This record gives sequence, C-alpha cells and structure tokens, in this order.
Amino acid sequence: MAARFKVSGLGGELLAEFAGTLILILFGCGVVAQVVATGVGEVPSIHWAWGLGVVMGVYVAGRISGAHLNPAVTIALAAFKGFPWRKVAPYSLAQFLGAFVAALIVRWNYSEALATFDPGNTPKSQGVFSTLPATALGVSEWGAFRDQIIGTAILLFLILAVTDVLATPPQANLAPFIVGLIVVAIGMAWGANAGYAINPARDFGPRLASFLTGYGEAFRDTTGYPYWWIPIVAPIIGGLIGAGLYQVLVGRHLPPPDVEPETGRIPTTDSVSA
Repeated sequence: MAARFKVSGLGGELLAEFAGTLILILFGCGVVAQVVATGVGEVPSIHWAWGLGVVMGVYVAGRISGAHLNPAVTIALAAFKGFPWRKVAPYSLAQFLGAFVAALIVRWNYSEALATFDPGNTPKSQGVFSTLPATALGVSEWGAFRDQIIGTAILLFLILAVTDVLATPPQANLAPFIVGLIVVAIGMAWGANAGYAINPARDFGPRLASFLTGYGEAFRDTTGYPYWWIPIVAPIIGGLIGAGLYQVLVGRHLPPPDVEPETGRIPTTDSVSA
C-alpha cells in the first residue's frame, strides 16, 4: 500500500492559495486572450469567465485556506477579522506565484494567436495579462487609482457581507457562486476605466510573466508612466476601506447568534429551522 503524503498547517494553506489563484487566472487571462487575440467571445464573456474563475478557485482552496486568492482580501481580513498578520506575506506570495504560473501557461497556449494578432507585443495585447487605464476615454493614472480603490472597496464590503456568519450568509456550498457573482457585477459596472484588477496578485503576477516573455513595456502604460504599482497599492487601500465600512455600517450592529431577529428582518437559517 503506497504511503500518502500530506502537507498540513501553513504549508498546505499556501499550496491551496497557489492552486486557487492559478485556477482563477487560467480562466481570467485565458478568456481575455481568447476574446482579444482570436475574436471568439465578447466583453460579457470576459466578465463571466472571471467570475467563474473565482468560483472554481474558491472551491479549490476554500476548505484549506479560506480561498483569499487576493492580497487585498488577506490584508483586509487581517486588519478587521482576526486573520493572523504573520500569514499575510506568505499568503500574498503564494497568490502572486499562482497568478504568475497561470499567466505563463496562458502565454504559452495562446502564443501563436498572440503573435498573429500583435507580433510586436504592444499594449494592443498587453491587456490580456495586466490592466491599463483607458486613456482613450480620458482616464488618467490617478483616475485609475480612484477606480481601483472604489472597485476593491465594493468587493471587500460584499465579501464580508456574504461570509459574515452573524448576518444572513448563503449556505457554505453556495458562497463561492455568490462571490463569483460579485466579481461579475463589478466587472460589468466598474470595468471600463481600468480593467477592474481589484487584486494585486491578479495584476502583478501576469504582468511580470508578460514582461519576461517579450512585453518589454509591461510595467508602463501607453503614456510611458510606470503604472504597475497602481493595481497593487490602490486595491489594498480599497480593500481596507471596504472592510472598514462594512464593520462600521453593518458588522458591529448585527445581533449575536442567540438573539432572534426582530419583525421585518430577514430571518437567519437557524431561526427558520427553529
């Protein structure tokens, strides 16, 4: 009988974060490559595939690590929900590595299509891997910075709302779908200005992968500005703002689990069972 190898503790959590983020980016960057380089699919395809990538990534990692898949989520949970600060850097590194490896796979698989579509590896196809401000719409770097703060604040506010056991969370097996729908909705409503990175790992890992595989200007936008830091810093700020607002506006006002909801409130699962 073959011996079974098991990684427990922090090591197992990091492997789960790596795998979950890898799945997320395989779907996310993969769909953008397909739509941009081959013309198969449209913008709604991008929004839905990113959301489904989140769903699959959460199913992969959720039971082991909580499936943060995003340093902005990890930092916000450490700041407001008691996640250990000592795990923030390792989790974030695992997420970056998962995104980096996934982007290399997408780059390899779509290498012929990308070379045909954009042989010069220009910003025309850079958006397959990382985000850029919509300069054609007049969006500046600081406009993109604002946009990423708002988008990530919405993300964290709603993630906490969905996962707060004192609120009215979905059943555990439905939570990944709801989180995926949050990402779809953010893409549909807030995706035009700067590509809704809302995740430092999602942007920097693929950006680095594209830089190492021929995109020499991957760290700059079309104006030449070193844009790479904005999808890292702005989502972290936005995540802290969104999580903080949830705690102030909703979290601190929730009744304890042993208190029945008042008339007019949506009942919890426990009160319905009772």
